[in-house]
Amino acid sequence: MKRGELLTALGRLRQANTGGVRAPHKPLLLLWLLGRHARLGSSLVGYAEAEEPVSRLINDFGPAVGRATAVQRAAMPFVHLERSLWSLCDAAGRELDAKDVRESGAALRGAGAVGRLRPEVERLLTEDPSAGPIAVRLLLDRHFTPTLEAAICEQADVGLPDLDIADLGVTGLGVGDPGVGDPDAGAAPDPVFRLVRRRVRAAGFAADVLRAFDHACAFCGYDGRLGRHPVGVEAAHIRWHSQGGPDVLANAFALCSLHHALFDFGVLGVTEDRTVRISPHFRTDSPAGEAVRALHDRPVPHPHGRPAAPRAHDFLRWHDRSVFKHDGYRLDRPVN
Repeated sequence: MKRGELLTALGRLRQANTGGVRAPHKPLLLLWLLGRHARLGSSLVGYAEAEEPVSRLINDFGPAVGRATAVQRAAMPFVHLERSLWSLCDAAGRELDAKDVRESGAALRGAGAVGRLRPEVERLLTEDPSAGPIAVRLLLDRHFTPTLEAAICEQADVGLPDLDIADLGVTGLGVGDPGVGDPDAGAAPDPVFRLVRRRVRAAGFAADVLRAFDHACAFCGYDGRLGRHPVGVEAAHIRWHSQGGPDVLANAFALCSLHHALFDFGVLGVTEDRTVRISPHFRTDSPAGEAVRALHDRPVPHPHGRPAAPRAHDFLRWHDRSVFKHDGYRLDRPVN
């Protein structure tokens, strides 16, 4: 396997059809496996060993689910990860196809399931030291948002690459090209596009967002400046850029750096009537943390003080279903 072939296979990962909700299970398993290979020289692992750390990764950086599902979320990618990248066997060494084993922790443990990246993938990772970091960069760019990258890599125990894929002259499936980064686009076309680090924001987007919210955080009102320049106030996408979120005001808030991070992690959400929600999973022991909790039910202003475009409700619903860490609260009511 060549480096371009690996990136092509990563670019063609099939995603579960979950009604537009993110399904980052396969990318997170792959990041964990890449870290394991970098540390141990092998990705070989039994499901019983991988279940807890991989399920925790998916729970922390994927959509919220009930406890019964949460404890065995690693089962889905263990069973369904593409066999061009991954092999899965039972305790006797017999290869298991997706149709041979149920997508459940009990079934995989009962079969003594053991998986590993395919030999040709592991050989490439060993012989080409740049292949692993480039693969990590591609998975992060295509499936997550920059705020989460360091935390994902730390938990997956994989290095956070300090590189721009475009600088390495790699050709393959391009982030932001047709069918890429858009969960509603269907199957991606053949990989003949350039690989770039991530889709470039529309010119002037950040400045337009800050201006629309009077250069202040839409959640807490922080409006710090150094001279004429805002400090610690950023343009935040509601639907992530990597997930097809457009650079339009309806898909953006101006947020301080802290609340931008909490919004991307799913600690903070916004209801259809534009009030802040705090995740019931949020914990704090400090007065500063309680200041975050005090944001609950605080109204969120419209850009330029005018009602947002109807599409804003779609972006808020995506964030609620795909990012916000809730217990039962969803934007499920129809929007008028």
